[in-house]
Parts: sequence; C-alpha cells; structure tokens
Amino acid sequence: MDAINPRPFTYWSRDGLELYGQEWLPSGPVSGRPVACLPGVTRNSRDFADLAGFLAGRGRRVVAFDFRGRGRSAHAAVETYTPLVEADDVGLGLDHLGIPEAALIGTSRGGLVIMTLAMTRPALLGAVVLNDIGPVIDKAGLARIAGYIGKPLPRSWPAAIADLKAGQGALFPALDDAGWERYARQIYRDEGGVPVIDYDPALEEAFKAFDPNAPLPDLWPAFDAMAKREPVPVPMMVVHGALSDILAATTVAEMQARHPALVTCTVADEGHAPLLWDAATQERIAAFLDGAERA
Repeated sequence: MDAINPRPFTYWSRDGLELYGQEWLPSGPVSGRPVACLPGVTRNSRDFADLAGFLAGRGRRVVAFDFRGRGRSAHAAVETYTPLVEADDVGLGLDHLGIPEAALIGTSRGGLVIMTLAMTRPALLGAVVLNDIGPVIDKAGLARIAGYIGKPLPRSWPAAIADLKAGQGALFPALDDAGWERYARQIYRDEGGVPVIDYDPALEEAFKAFDPNAPLPDLWPAFDAMAKREPVPVPMMVVHGALSDILAATTVAEMQARHPALVTCTVADEGHAPLLWDAATQERIAAFLDGAERA
C-alpha cells in the first residue's frame, strides 16, 4: 500500500456511536511500535497526514482518530465531549485495530486524552509525544480557543482563510499564502465550494462555563504517572511552539525536572499548536520513536 494514501476505518463507541479514523501502512515491512495520533479539540485526523506519511515511509504503522463530534465521526451528547470519554473511545479504537501498545502522539486536547489514558489504561502507552500541551494550560490560550469554537465561518474560502490569518497570524508569522490555505483546508471541510466547520457546533457548550479566574484541574498526577511508571518511565517527548499561548516555557522546564529523560523540541515561529509539517520536526519525532524502541 502506498504510504501516503491512508485507509479509512470505523468502529463503535461504548454508547453506540460510529467513530472514524485513518491508517497509513508502509509499502514494505512494518517495523517498530504502531503510532496513534490524537488531534486537538476541534480538529481531526487530517492534521496528521503529513507526519503519518513520513513515519509510514520509515516503516511505521500509523493510525489517527477523529474524536466523537469531529471530522467524520458521529456527533454525540454534549456532556460526552470530555477527555475521559474520548480516552475510552481511543482505547476501544486501538482494541478494534489489534494494537495493545502504541506510541501516542497528541496535539493539544489529544495530549490531555493521553494523560487520561495514563490513569485509565497505562498499558497502552509505549511512548508519548505531547504536541504543545502539558499539565499546566495557559489561560490566555484557552480563552482564545473558547472564543472561536462554534462561531460561523465566512461563506468563501478566501474570506475564511483571511479570517483564520487574522485570528492566528501572530502564532504562525512564517506561513505564506499557500501555507495559510493549506492550514485552512486542513481545519475546515468543503461543502459545495463553501468552507464549513468540521466539528459539532455543540462543542461550544462545553466551553461556555470557562472562567479565566477559576483554577484549572491539576494534571500533574497524570504526568507523574507516566514519568514515574514502574519498572521504567514512559519514554516521552514534548514539542513546544516557541510562540505558544497554551504551553509556557516554565511548564516545559517543570516537566523536564519531573521526567529527566524527557526529550524537548522547540519549533521556531510557530505557536499553538505546531503544524508538524516541517522536515526537522518530523525527523526529531522519528528519532525519538526509534530511541524509545531501543530503550
């Protein structure tokens, strides 16, 4: 199978939803752990197409999930749009695919799902890459995300791309016009030539209660469960956008202190979350996964 052409798959959640994912297989022998990719809160498996094709070209089996209510997965009751339920969905998906242990790559919300799995199904975690997410979330970035979820898009691609650039231009100053269009078409779905949001608008309900003055949940116990797992810690890498408004450098430093073997990769000129398009970041991730195999 051509490594750049994914195979779609579906499976069923515990509450009866049809959920969707994609799988990339190398054209030659499969080597190393399977890789499972988990997207951000409003995002989907398309975010990982470039990285997945690269890793499949290196011999890895790669799968990526659309969380419930995102991409091509079925919409659900709004109260089930939580990392705990999404972690259960991912676990069932890996069971469906016959993957008892994987290297998990999680962008933003996907990383929170990984930290949930560290508490609920730790045996699934062979290695972990957290893409611009950690146990402490910057409230400024969370408020920015809460501000755009569920909002309607302009009714043309040029206008939607301009709107995206206006909202996130400071986070991705190096993107050219072609890059912004690529980014927009990765996020939004085309319906009859019109861009539409590719997630359940009811996700907005899950963010309505966001209070920037209220304390956020303490996620350090979940991180520590990976860092202190016996008999050996979970091999872990963090990809950090240098311009991130979600993951602060101080949080990365604390993660390093708690997990001395943590591999860090800072992506210049990108904010939340690094796009994982550039060859240097892809090579760093591949090298980390290879090192985790040896460990």
